[in-house]
Amino acid sequence: MLRETDRGFRFDWLTIILFLLLVGFGYVNILSASHVGEVTSYFDLNQLYGKHLMFIGLTVILIVLILSVEAKFYERFASIIYIVAMLSLVGLFIFGKDVNGARSWYGIGSMTIQPSEFAKFATALAVAKYMSDLQTNMSTMKDQLKAVGLIILPAALILLQNDAGSTLVYAAFFFVFYREGLQQIYLSIAISIIILAIVALKFGILVTAAMAFIVLFCIYLYRRKKRQALLHSILLLIVSVSFAYSVKLFYENGLKPHQQNRISLWLRLEKDPLKLELMKKEEAYNLIQSEKAISSGGFSGKGFLEGTRTTGKFVPEQHTDYIFSTVGEEWGFLGSALVVVLFMTLIIRVLFLAESQKSQFSRVYGYAVASILFIHFTINTGMVMGLIPTVGIPLPFFSYGGSGLWGFTILLFIFVKLDSNKINEW
Repeated sequence: MLRETDRGFRFDWLTIILFLLLVGFGYVNILSASHVGEVTSYFDLNQLYGKHLMFIGLTVILIVLILSVEAKFYERFASIIYIVAMLSLVGLFIFGKDVNGARSWYGIGSMTIQPSEFAKFATALAVAKYMSDLQTNMSTMKDQLKAVGLIILPAALILLQNDAGSTLVYAAFFFVFYREGLQQIYLSIAISIIILAIVALKFGILVTAAMAFIVLFCIYLYRRKKRQALLHSILLLIVSVSFAYSVKLFYENGLKPHQQNRISLWLRLEKDPLKLELMKKEEAYNLIQSEKAISSGGFSGKGFLEGTRTTGKFVPEQHTDYIFSTVGEEWGFLGSALVVVLFMTLIIRVLFLAESQKSQFSRVYGYAVASILFIHFTINTGMVMGLIPTVGIPLPFFSYGGSGLWGFTILLFIFVKLDSNKINEW
């Protein structure tokens, strides 16, 4: 039988090592992206890399505190943590500070704190708590709506603060619901909605209607109950066309001009060469510079502190949302591939550990951790390389900022603590 002291050190060290590698490599790239002139001291708090090193130091203290708390604390007080997180988001409408058009920060002296980064782990705890309740049955519509409500609340509050990027992250919980028994029909609907929206914007309503008709007609041919299938097909065709029209209407009247331009550039909707050139200079400037920086790195990169576009500050916000372009320029394809491997190994490891949990609370929380990390990683790297529209979202453990680093650290290490306790969960 394990002694109590032995149990405390049964942490998954592979997860911890992957975390340390990502944070360490992230700091190296923040140093490259933010230094001005010669680096005389790594602890210079007047420089961004000096501040981030301080954030890393405080992160170590934070990890010790998280791992020192009893594992059951996180399940017992999940609801309270969630309520506090929601109140912190509401408080932004009164006491928040506007930064780059988003009211998402509290100003504390010369520092700022972004509560949306902490709302992620709070929501993950609340969802895990609710779904592990014996009275919750995810096969019923009532409980599904309650679970979705836990996600919609923070997502809506963040969206109202004009932070669409952070709002998208909450789509990660769809994977958690799917793992816990959500019907496959929801996955089919989600994929269909995405395809319909893209087709409607790219090809217009008529083409969308024609494609929907062909697909539904093929389904009709293979259905045995022809009359019932016909009624269903006609209904779905009407719904598909109505949805396509609403997407077009929302794009033209609901989105802000810069959001329209980003989607237009991604889907290549603009045909006027003069307007297209203007859009590239305004909305796509960051992306174009990022792509040039990544492509200039070649196979092995230009070397640490040797990236001309990085040192020349060609890429705006390179130390935050566009930090991956620094990796591409200075470390090349090899360094970029290493970052991808580290992230995917961490995500797969968390999923593996989640499946080995003996309590549903720990399993659901583990899946939430992996899903949030996956969404952040996929959107950020895809954005930096121009594979998806530009969305302001940080790269976990890499991008500059205390709130982001601490938020992701809490998210991950709560699960490390829960995993270390699974031997006592029978």
